[in-house]
Formats: sequence, C-alpha cells, structure tokens
Amino acid sequence: MFDHLLDDQQRRVRDEVRDLVKSVPRQLILDMDADKVDFPRDFLREAGQRNLLGVRYPKRWGGRDMDWATTSMVMEEVGVLGYIFACVFGVGAELVCDAIVLHGTDEQRDKYVAPLLRGELFAAECLTEPRGGSDFFGTSTVAEDHGDHFVLNGQKRFIVGGTAADYFLVYAKTDAKAEPHKGISCFIVDRAEGVETKYLYGLMGCRGGGASRVVFRDVKVPKANLLGRLHGGYDVFNTMMIPERLGTAAMTIGAARPALEVATEYTTRRKAFGQTINRFQGVSFQIAEAAMLLDASRAMVYNTCLAVQRGVSANRVRRLVSETKKFVTESCQRVVDCSMQVMGGIGYTNVFPVERIHRDLRLASIWTGTNEVMSVITASEWYREAREARASGATRDAEMDAAEADAVEEKVYE
Repeated sequence: MFDHLLDDQQRRVRDEVRDLVKSVPRQLILDMDADKVDFPRDFLREAGQRNLLGVRYPKRWGGRDMDWATTSMVMEEVGVLGYIFACVFGVGAELVCDAIVLHGTDEQRDKYVAPLLRGELFAAECLTEPRGGSDFFGTSTVAEDHGDHFVLNGQKRFIVGGTAADYFLVYAKTDAKAEPHKGISCFIVDRAEGVETKYLYGLMGCRGGGASRVVFRDVKVPKANLLGRLHGGYDVFNTMMIPERLGTAAMTIGAARPALEVATEYTTRRKAFGQTINRFQGVSFQIAEAAMLLDASRAMVYNTCLAVQRGVSANRVRRLVSETKKFVTESCQRVVDCSMQVMGGIGYTNVFPVERIHRDLRLASIWTGTNEVMSVITASEWYREAREARASGATRDAEMDAAEADAVEEKVYE
C-alpha cells in the first residue's frame, strides 16, 4: 500500500510484517515449491505470536481493531514471500475468522477464532467440489438433521490448508426442496472421525499450501457448530466474498512486486550493444507499464477498502470487489509477464524467481471466483446502477448533448 495512505500506526504494522517476511528462511520457500513441505505451520505460528493474523478483528479475539486498508497492506506484504504464503495466511485469518466473527456466537469465537489468531490452530474453507467450483449453489455435500447433531456427507477439493486444518468451514445442503440459495447451511467442522484429507501433488504453482481433497463420511456435527441460521449459508457466503476477493487482489500485488524488483535490477546491470538494456525503450517501457499497473492496482484496492469500511451499499461493494479482483489479478499477471520478457531467456529459468512467480500467479484469476464470474457480477451491478441513476434523474442526460440528438427517427433499437 502507498506510504502516503498509511498513518503512523499502520506504518508500524507494515514494518512488523516486513520483519516477519524477512525472517522466513529461503529454504522453506524452495522446499514448498518442490513439494517437500506440505504446509508452512511454523510461519503461521510465528505470525500468530507476533499478533499479525486478523488485524482488523476485535482485540477480544486476538485482532488489533484496525481497518480494511491495514488488512490489504498486510496481505500485500505477506504476498512478497510468495503467493501461497498469502493464500494460507488469508484463508484462516481473513476468510474463516471473518465468517465466525460476523455470523458466529461468542462461544464459537472464543473456541475457534481466538486460538487461530494466536497461531495455535489452523483452519480451511471448503467451497469447491469435484463436480464444480463457480457453481457454488449446486453443492452436492449434504448435512442431515439428526436431532442434537447433523450428519455430514460429501467431498470438497482444492481446499487450501486442508491437510493441516484443525477445523473446516463447510457449506452443505440442508434443504433439498428449497431454492438453491435458500437450502444451504454453513458449519464449523472439527477434524474428527469421518474426515479425510489428502494432499494434491502436481499443482502448477502455489505448492506447499496443503491443498487437498476433503472427504466427509457420516461426520457428526454438533448443533452448536451451525454457523448463523439454519439454511442461512448464503448470508455467510455473501459476506465472505468480500475478504476472499478483496484479499486476493491485495496479496496478488505483493506476489507480483518481487518480479518487477528483480527485473528492474537486472535491466540496470545487463548490457547489450554497449549499454545497459534499461536504456532501450523496448525494455524500459515494459518496466514503466508494470510499475503503472501495480500503482493502479493499489489505488483500486484502497478505493474498494474505503467503500467496504464506510458501509457503501452492498450492490456497489459487490461490483467494486468483483472488478478489483479481476483488474488487479490480470494486471499483476501482466506485470510478471513484462518482467520475464525484459529478462529474456534467463527469466524463464529458476536462476531467478520470476518463473516461479509466473506459475504461482496464474492461480490468481482462477480461484475465489474466476475472472469471468467477476465480469458477470460487474456487468449485472453496473447495469443495475445505470438503470437506477437514470430513473432517479440525479445525473445529466448526456445523450442529449449531441448536435442531432433530436433525430428520433435515427435512433433505431429494434
């Protein structure tokens, strides 16, 4: 996040996060990418001990009572380590905790939020299923009411942090006869008998985050672990899409930043035709484009943070979050592409980290809702806003500001 947008307290937190990032051994990054480490437990424990997990939550449960801009700044700085570090950091501290803080009981917050933010427990969010990802409401996971408990059956996959999670946030169908968005409930499911996880090897990037398939076979879930109201999973899902997609945007900036930094340094040292290659516009213009895209991305994230923080209407926030996620993730992928291009062949090797960053960031426009879904949401909400603005008469009718605006016979719509 831009320094001039942060106050003194936020800058101190930023420096704390940078100290955490600097403390992570290089070998851990390499071992995770090589699938030798399946989950960075020690990293999350250390983050919790430093009180850096969930900074915007109440101090009562381990947060710092800070705001969305601070959270985005933290996510960007963590992302510098690698995209997967920000993924595992955000899934527990931002997604799962957010759902429980907003929709849970004090007992649930004491039991599940506080120890997670201390780094003592790990959690995972279970949305995607083998039969579909973006089709959230088509879930085939089922929770049947058995009086004092539910019995959960189903599968989820690509669950970041699944192998290490002590508990899972799980969406399941509880009313098969209801409309899809009215028949889903959300549960806090402890790792217990009937819960099976298996690490998924062979990922293109973002390795070492414990991504797994999670299978639930006749798992007993106490009634006390229902999150929010029965059949109210849609309410939880709606609020979680804010930290999930806004957090994704912020951390993608951090993950792309090292690629540009490495490429900038490389192009000021590498010589061709008797001079350093940053003197050629074909190189320097790509660096300039990458810097511009990172700055534009930060500005967009910050604007959306303020909209969420200040309680802008839910429809407007939905659009801003969606277009921010799409714009930032695609812009940052372009940043990395420019960085690799100006480095030439050496950028395509593991002599520099740009190739790993390139692999990792390909996930950004896929997970937490594909960018195509973001476009659908953005278009829908934009047209809604346009209709409402026109109906209200609050803005100038720009259509009439043309010399032949009265030529009604030329305005053919059918």
